[in-house]
Amino acid sequence: MDIASLIGIILCLAAALLGIFTSKSGIAGFYHYLDLPSALITFGGAFSATLASHSLQDFVGGLKTFALIFKTPALNTADMIKRIIELSNIARKEGLLSLEEAAADLDEPFLKKGILLVVDGTDPDLVRAIMETELVSIEDRHKKMIGFWETLGSMGPAWGMIGTLIGLVDMLYNMEDASTIGPAMAVALITTLYGSLLANWICAPVAAKLKADNAIEMMQKEVMIEGLLSIQAGENPRVIEEKLKSFLAPKDRANNSEDAGGEE
Repeated sequence: MDIASLIGIILCLAAALLGIFTSKSGIAGFYHYLDLPSALITFGGAFSATLASHSLQDFVGGLKTFALIFKTPALNTADMIKRIIELSNIARKEGLLSLEEAAADLDEPFLKKGILLVVDGTDPDLVRAIMETELVSIEDRHKKMIGFWETLGSMGPAWGMIGTLIGLVDMLYNMEDASTIGPAMAVALITTLYGSLLANWICAPVAAKLKADNAIEMMQKEVMIEGLLSIQAGENPRVIEEKLKSFLAPKDRANNSEDAGGEE
């Protein structure tokens, strides 16, 4: 579980609550920020508009991706490089056909698919084309889910403003009692608050985390493609290792060199 995402969301809520509790109204003033009509307008409008922008299947799928921000990748890039170097050593010692048995123990379907293409003797250019086509398809699916949260994030403040305008119209039609103007104005502004919370507490962080996870996954799959094609070309495992280490940040390259090394 990615504890950073969970802590971040909790701290965002804590910061907002702390601001409310330390105001002049104190803890008792918390109830001033609870308004059912405002919540219905803001959240109902934002989610409904997002539903109108997507198919039902994509809408439900987008909501489910919220749980993904709390998951950590099963394998990091450095570990993936080590695994590819192990495969290159096997291929160098026992031949490419021996990789088929090694592929049976892999949990990564993308890497397993590439190995089977190599074992089948597929032309290297065709292997690259097939793998990169799947890579593009995976990224497109990820971008669709990221777009869901970006759309919801843009709808939140928009519908918050709509709620505020509705509240202001209602207030202006009922100005006989001057003492009610302040509370009515406060209620009108609550919808804007709800919209901002939806956008900046939930949607923006979720979209940013999904983008980061997508970037990591795309890099790992690029490592797999380059590694498999290098193995197919019969390159020395140490050469493959140096090539793949270029995907790592400089601080990670030294650690990776200590833990994994290609055989001559």
